[in-house]
Amino acid sequence: MRNLPDVLAPAGGMDSLLAGVSSGADAVYMGWSQLNARRNAKNFTTEEFLQASAYCRARGVKVYMTLNTTVYDREFDLVREALELACRAQVSGIIVQDMGVALAARLLCPELELHGSTQMVVHSLSGALALKEMGYNCAVLARELSADEIAEITKKSGIPIEIFVHGALCMCVSGQCYMSAMIGERSGNRGMCAQACRLPFSPNGRKDEYSLSLKDACLIPRLREIAAMGVATLKIEGRMKRPEYVAAAVDACRKALDNRPVDYSALQSVFSRSGFTSGYYDGKLGRDMFGTRSKEDVTAAADVMRSLQELYKNEYPRAELDFSFTMKTGVPAELTATDGSYTVKVQGDVPQQALNRPTDEEMVHKALSKLGGTFYTLKSVSCEIENGLMLPVSALNQLRRQALEQLTTLRGELKAIEFSKDTPLPQFSQRRRSEKPQLRAVCSKVQQLTARVENSCEFISLPLSEIEKLDEETILRLKAKLIVQLPHVCFGNDEAKLSGRLQAVREKGIAHLSACHIGGVYLGKKFGFTVHGDYGLNISNTMALEAYNRMGVMDTVVSYELNTKRIRALGDVMPIGIIGYGRLPLMVTRNCPLDNNCKKCSGGRSLTDRMGAQFPVRCYGEYKEVMNSAPLYLADRLDEVACVDFITLLFTDESQQDCDEVVSAYINGGEKREGITRGLYFRNVN
Repeated sequence: MRNLPDVLAPAGGMDSLLAGVSSGADAVYMGWSQLNARRNAKNFTTEEFLQASAYCRARGVKVYMTLNTTVYDREFDLVREALELACRAQVSGIIVQDMGVALAARLLCPELELHGSTQMVVHSLSGALALKEMGYNCAVLARELSADEIAEITKKSGIPIEIFVHGALCMCVSGQCYMSAMIGERSGNRGMCAQACRLPFSPNGRKDEYSLSLKDACLIPRLREIAAMGVATLKIEGRMKRPEYVAAAVDACRKALDNRPVDYSALQSVFSRSGFTSGYYDGKLGRDMFGTRSKEDVTAAADVMRSLQELYKNEYPRAELDFSFTMKTGVPAELTATDGSYTVKVQGDVPQQALNRPTDEEMVHKALSKLGGTFYTLKSVSCEIENGLMLPVSALNQLRRQALEQLTTLRGELKAIEFSKDTPLPQFSQRRRSEKPQLRAVCSKVQQLTARVENSCEFISLPLSEIEKLDEETILRLKAKLIVQLPHVCFGNDEAKLSGRLQAVREKGIAHLSACHIGGVYLGKKFGFTVHGDYGLNISNTMALEAYNRMGVMDTVVSYELNTKRIRALGDVMPIGIIGYGRLPLMVTRNCPLDNNCKKCSGGRSLTDRMGAQFPVRCYGEYKEVMNSAPLYLADRLDEVACVDFITLLFTDESQQDCDEVVSAYINGGEKREGITRGLYFRNVN
């Protein structure tokens, strides 16, 4: 098969990078400093990053810098440093999550390629089209997509597509998990996930189950069909894993693409959680996808580690060489080496008159063929040798070594991408303190539209499915206030699924839409809605506000991982709000953490952790939401959050009376309650 996709290997440190490259990776992705989604990996110092980039470039291996976390305003000096280093290292691109980081890159180094991280929640055609429209060079799709969905997005988006083909699966759609932050102040969106999902969470009152822990994905048996779809890059997860794991996964991908046998038992032994799954890709969800890291898994890994080291003992062949050797009387012997792109010429000793056997083409060919252990292979040797001359084999070997060293240095030379050191990033005026933030309501059902909710709230969001239930009288009365709330996720071709429905709602005069991801922003603008940003955009800095402002977003809820101090520091770009009440969504999942049997769902829809806390699970058909165990409540501390323009009240299972009481509390100032949480507004998320 021609035009095979790149195999992209994780590099948590230099050992893993060497293992991946030597095993045949076409590209590696690696982090610098703390601005990457694996801050606990070893990562690379500045000098190591430059050395690693030169090493990879010499071998024709692409390097991608991971800048795939959300950042705070105070961290943009570090963002500038990272971008400058990426340019110095001549990386093939940066992988980004934060729209503010992407905007900074566009302003400071517009020639640097942008790849949209899976943390950007690109799970639909609209998400990929949004990235293309913004000038991104690649979209990394969510891991929850099926083969048909991947194929359709790849075919219709017009942007290179990257997918994960091996490694750990999060239960939550990447970029939408807040559990680690809420429980332990360690944000998965900032590379500090504590992996709370790998702890026991039991459904519906049962005990000691792991209903948020999935097996690792393995799509390696399907790589030929994935390549036929036109997918550009095959990504291996694992920057926290050992070099042996990286080597085993890369080697398996190479063999699968080449139609050679793959030892899947060794691959499973090096790391798995009770085996592998291809459930998402096959569209077969259920309990078979769940697994944990068992004692047997650990033992199996110990047994194969030494044998796997053989996979990267020698370098993977990457460049063919043509040698041209000249030996004449009275002048130094000369060797020219070329790989088709670069050429070097080295000189050695002056040849002597042969006393016994003169140096001939056979001897030269034999000496120059000794390329074992390097990434070079021999294509041809041409010789121009005068009769009767002799050059020791040691001298021939030295010529070969010098030529390879110089050629490798030339191939690995870094030519910096242009970086505008003197270009300042935009400056923003300080946000003014709101006298009294407006109230907004997000209702889950029409029945929560009480008179008090309608009269007291500036805007009211309803799910698209509930908007469609409204009668003409209600729409006429409320259409200036109504916001269409898109599904949190809509996998695959969301345009085909939603366009007719959105058009019908728009024709009824409803003009506002709420988006939780960039695909939603794209759809909203396409159908002429005024777009409001939701918390799932993970806006954590002023540059991100500016980026979404340039996309046409009117206002937004900022990330609820921000504390009040960080919210106050946000510049005055657009109106901003917070979620001020309700059960915060901690996870958005495609697989069901309960029983995966809708017909027999018991109705006690919750998960219980090892401490006995219960986390309600809401089902939306195509996806589920795991909600926080306690509701957020700030009505008695409103003065401390009056740094925003609006406060959103998130109603899920509240009765009409509950809704009215909450609205009254947020208008008049409520009393302190028990059994609630203050969220992260008065804490410090890392």
